[in-house]
Amino acid sequence: MVRPRKCRRVCFEPNVTYFKPRAVPLSELEEVELTVDEFEAIRLKDLEGLEQEDAAKKMNISQPTFHRLLETGRKKVADALINGKAIKIHGGNYELSSTNRKRGQD
Repeated sequence: MVRPRKCRRVCFEPNVTYFKPRAVPLSELEEVELTVDEFEAIRLKDLEGLEQEDAAKKMNISQPTFHRLLETGRKKVADALINGKAIKIHGGNYELSSTNRKRGQD
C-alpha cells in the first residue's frame, strides 16, 4: 500500500497564475504546469533566501521532499523560459497556512 502524501503548507496562493511569452498567441504555445507547492518552494529558497532545512520546516515537509519540489519546479521554469512555453501555476497537494489567512483578511 502506498503511503499517503503529506499536505504541504504554503503561505499564500499566487495572484498571478499564468505567464506566457509576449506576442505569441496562447493557442500556439505549449504549457508547463507548475504546482503551487513547487511555486512556494522556489519562492522560499530563491526569493526569500531561506536555507532548505528552514524552508522545509515552513512548508511542514522533510528537507529531501523540499529539495525534490525545488528541483522539479526549477526544471519546469527553465524549460518554459528556454523553450518559450507558457507557465500555468495550478494544483498540487497543499494547504494555506492559517496565520496567513488571517493576514489576508485584514
